[in-house]
Amino acid sequence: MPRVPRDELISRFSAMAARGETIVGGGAGTGLSAKCEEAGGIDLIVIYNSGRFRMAGRGSLAGLLAFGNANDIVVEMAPEVLPVVRHTPVLAGVNATDPFLDTDRFLGELARLGFSGVQNFPTVGLIDGTFRANLEETGMGYQAEVDMISAAREAGMFTTPYVFSAEDARAMTRAGADMLVCHMGLTTSGTIGAETAKGLDDCVALIDEWAAAAREVREDVLVLCHGGPIAMPDDAAYVLARTKYCHGFYGASSMERLPVEQALTEQTRSFKQLRTEPEN
Repeated sequence: MPRVPRDELISRFSAMAARGETIVGGGAGTGLSAKCEEAGGIDLIVIYNSGRFRMAGRGSLAGLLAFGNANDIVVEMAPEVLPVVRHTPVLAGVNATDPFLDTDRFLGELARLGFSGVQNFPTVGLIDGTFRANLEETGMGYQAEVDMISAAREAGMFTTPYVFSAEDARAMTRAGADMLVCHMGLTTSGTIGAETAKGLDDCVALIDEWAAAAREVREDVLVLCHGGPIAMPDDAAYVLARTKYCHGFYGASSMERLPVEQALTEQTRSFKQLRTEPEN
């Protein structure tokens, strides 16, 4: 899949938003996930390290822990995903808080590999408390992710950063983000989903608040919802019908883990219900 120019993607997604057509993005932890998502008509695909852990049966938050170099894992995943995607733009998750990251060099490498854009993942936005405060104090905070998005914008890449507050939304929009993804927390449902989550109505209020904050900076920024209790199509439909300014949904576990869990379980049950003729 060749890299898609940023201007082309902005034009495509802005036109979809103007028509009221839902923009759908999804994470892909395997080449098969990417192929199936594209066959289903997905609008953009993002690959990052949590996809590998998720599809190995581990929780998505494994991508935030010291189980491998997140940026190296994305590069390793590229040959599995990029060659099987025919026409859908593919974005890379970038661990911008890595203190050893040469951002400009890495963004150039991603572009050469064929990535059309980037997203800030792993992200410290999922971390709170004293540990988060200490990360911020020692130069490994959210501002590093904002700076990476700014650098990617300067490099001509399409950017879809996760945001976790109104201030995050303002900062990422000022950095030149093309599409904000309002992160409602770890996805619920399934065998390794979260149990602690916001309600759908809470999500509607937060998305409206964050979108309004972003539009104070730039009115043309696009907004998607993601995570928490927005796990299934009906959940996304509920949120999209009630938010004032949200153009679609981005799913990771929702797009590949939950469907695989359900399909494999039901297929196995169907085979187990088969009966053989007893021997005489």
